[in-house]
Amino acid sequence: MSIEEIQSEDNAPKRSARRGRGGGRAGNKRGQGAAIKQIPWSVPQNHDKPTEPLPPEGVEAVHNAAMRVLEEIGIEFLNLEAAEILKAHGAELSNITKESALVKMDRAMVMEKLKTVPSQFTLTPRNTDRKITIGGNHIVFGNVSSPPNYSNLDEGRKVGNRKAYQDFIKLTQYFNCLHFAGGYPVEPMDIHPSIRHLDCLYDKLTMTDKVVHAYSLGKERVEDVMEMTRIAGGLTHEEFDATPRMYTNINSTSPLKHDHPMLDGLMRLARRGQPTVVTPFTLAGAMSPITLAGTVAQSIAEALIAVVLIQCVNPGCPAAIGTFSSNVDMKTGAPAFGTPDYMRTTQMTGQMARYYNIPLRASNTCVANAPDNQATWESSHSLFAAMTSGVNMVYHAAGWLEGGLCASYEKFIMDCEQLQQMITYMDKPVKWDEQELALDAMAEVGHGGHFFGIQHTQDRYETAFYDPFLSDWSNFENWEDRGAELTVTRANKIWKQILNEFEAPPLDEAIREELEAFVIKRKEEGGAPTDF
Repeated sequence: MSIEEIQSEDNAPKRSARRGRGGGRAGNKRGQGAAIKQIPWSVPQNHDKPTEPLPPEGVEAVHNAAMRVLEEIGIEFLNLEAAEILKAHGAELSNITKESALVKMDRAMVMEKLKTVPSQFTLTPRNTDRKITIGGNHIVFGNVSSPPNYSNLDEGRKVGNRKAYQDFIKLTQYFNCLHFAGGYPVEPMDIHPSIRHLDCLYDKLTMTDKVVHAYSLGKERVEDVMEMTRIAGGLTHEEFDATPRMYTNINSTSPLKHDHPMLDGLMRLARRGQPTVVTPFTLAGAMSPITLAGTVAQSIAEALIAVVLIQCVNPGCPAAIGTFSSNVDMKTGAPAFGTPDYMRTTQMTGQMARYYNIPLRASNTCVANAPDNQATWESSHSLFAAMTSGVNMVYHAAGWLEGGLCASYEKFIMDCEQLQQMITYMDKPVKWDEQELALDAMAEVGHGGHFFGIQHTQDRYETAFYDPFLSDWSNFENWEDRGAELTVTRANKIWKQILNEFEAPPLDEAIREELEAFVIKRKEEGGAPTDF
């Protein structure tokens, strides 16, 4: 589908203000819609005390191990510019080649640089009503990112394309329980890699008004996304640089290595005050030690050295660390997610993030191949880990299947039901005043009566409890009379209804035209270089 075709399909009301900063779809903000009734937009806060499997001496032991990795073993940098920047600030380089260097630094340097990392920061997208806070006790959720395939009950499993990509972007915009539009929810493999980022970001910036992300896969992609985000916000270059507007996520090449394009993107964003989430991909027994403490220590070392680099480039630039530590199936070597070990490493990393006073990212992961019971319990375990670890940012919160190889339409809906319930759990205030204790209501009903008809109940029944849009709370007979539909079948109907009623958020026509002109210009220039 071309940009022109997308424009002809977009019948959303246009905003008159040049900067295009109003609200998104009003129905979504109120939590209403023809397809479902959803919770209102909010940036939830998790006030529960985190689970801490490590005692204080355990935290110190993991910290000491991570520091010894940086001091004695080192991290290989496949980016000499980044290595030289660290050297200028006190790091030691060895094993230097034309393409790489081994970087070591003492703990004093690490801890000094970490002092300038903000403990929390705000990301402000083109719709300022959709800004989100990363850090503290805030927790935000984003869509599944980067699978090459998608699936649904109607089509089965297919290779990603632009139509599916756009569908998932629409679902991301629609749900108030999703706060940011992360990477591509499915890779549109029908768009050439050299220009894929241009079409994808055009779709994302016109179909959503939430925080967006740039892949750190070469300077052209990073620079293009920053410019498109600036244009979409109606911002000057100075306004864009003055506050975080978007972000990137980078992964280390575990064990103990950072590659060139990831570090390049990190530095480009840091120079303009835009944050990076540094997420080592450490699988115990394969890419990190088989022991959980060793895996966490390695992950922390790989993450902190990149955070130190950010502070060397631009002191005070926001940053976060991510945990993607799990185990492998030792019989096959395949990754496993949503496991007991995944939960524990996430909780341990949460302790370390609080030790360094740095925001933390985790993920809603599973390895199930279908949106079935296994997918549900593995995702529940992953979300439980995030909730109990004090995580601030949850990647892949809706739609992830097959260890990240597939984005599922039905799983997206199922995950959003679970996210809504968790957000309601966190946002529901706990009160104990006289009305909440309800002694008068108990006295009125007395012994053996019921509370349905009394005024205390009548005043509260509409908003007292969470009202699900996917879960079926009816009895067996009523469920059977309606066709005995399984959850996945109900989810299939809901995503179709949502896409059918979707309206893109307003965007000033002048901004849309400027975005389109930028995309056309960059395509004419060849986009980003590729190997094919």
